Amino acid sequence: MKGLAATHSVSLLSFVPPVPDAEALAEVRGEYDEVAIVPNDRLAAGPTAKRALQLHSLVSPRSFERVVCQQRAFQIALDRMVARSRFDIVHVEGCSMAHYEFPEGVPVVLDEQNIEYDVLRRVVSVTRALPRKLYNYLDYAKLKREEERAWRAVAACALTSSRDEDFVRRVLPGARTAVVPNAVDLQRLAPTSDGADRGSLLFFGEIGYYPNTDALLFFLRDVLPRLRGSHPSMRLVIVGPSVPKAIQRYASADVIITGAVTDVRPYLEAARAVIVPLRVGGGTRLKILEAMAMAKPVISTRLGAEGLGVTGGRDILLADDPASFADQVRRVLDDTDLAAQLGSAARRTVETEYDWKTSVRKLEDLYEAAIVDGTSARAA
Repeated sequence: MKGLAATHSVSLLSFVPPVPDAEALAEVRGEYDEVAIVPNDRLAAGPTAKRALQLHSLVSPRSFERVVCQQRAFQIALDRMVARSRFDIVHVEGCSMAHYEFPEGVPVVLDEQNIEYDVLRRVVSVTRALPRKLYNYLDYAKLKREEERAWRAVAACALTSSRDEDFVRRVLPGARTAVVPNAVDLQRLAPTSDGADRGSLLFFGEIGYYPNTDALLFFLRDVLPRLRGSHPSMRLVIVGPSVPKAIQRYASADVIITGAVTDVRPYLEAARAVIVPLRVGGGTRLKILEAMAMAKPVISTRLGAEGLGVTGGRDILLADDPASFADQVRRVLDDTDLAAQLGSAARRTVETEYDWKTSVRKLEDLYEAAIVDGTSARAA
């Protein structure tokens, strides 16, 4: 959106937490023609409040994801924005926002970072506790219905990978789609002089997001114990908001948990390597591209790197089981030349394939096609 705002008139309407980051909000206001925000306390719900929302969704025909995003105040703010200005395109971020009433006659483009119900299907497959597995399955069934309805309602869909585009087209063969890869700001995320701690690993992201929580638990329980004997001075730094108690209990001298930070770049600069031990998920992982842009070696599962144009052993290291993942981490910690080679190759890949300017052009082409087609959208 920032890239589009440089050459187009862009208005932004977004949910924010109850107490938004004032500095970040001021920065955003300087980038767009108009910014309207709607506080949503459900985005920052604590464990008790989240359980209440889950119970509400359990007895509701709506998925948990839609319950979180269902706010009358948002529709009011949307109607006011539409009344003030004329728009050529409505860009909707995520299927859980596609149920709102959009202006008549204006094409709607849905931007899907993941096929959300496919992510939840994978969550169901790895969930062990029967009550949780049943709840996740019921939520999956609701979300599947909602997401496919959204695809049918909009003029076009932007996907982050060819895999996700194929997925949508299998469900809806006539859909107008385009692959608009996640990308990075190459100037902002540039390699610096090597000040990395040779024994420091980094994991960053929304820690409370289930795929990230599951990934960290996999690493902490099954991989880290295999590394402590050979690398007793190794540290894992976990950066990101919404850290659940299941992760907090691992905090120690060699597992540092920062919580939310305003800028992840200093942590990337200090890291020897970035780990992405994801076992569930979809779309493409922006965290991998950000690490690669800063010429950091990345050790990932194959699912974590799914949809990205990377090659194991060239610009990333891949492993899926605990022993193999630990072996790949050891290689990077022990071999400075290998770490440098992986980092340099990773930066070249991002420069070639994942510059935001290229993604902006692809999104503009999709907008133009939707406008020429003249298809507006119904509420999903």
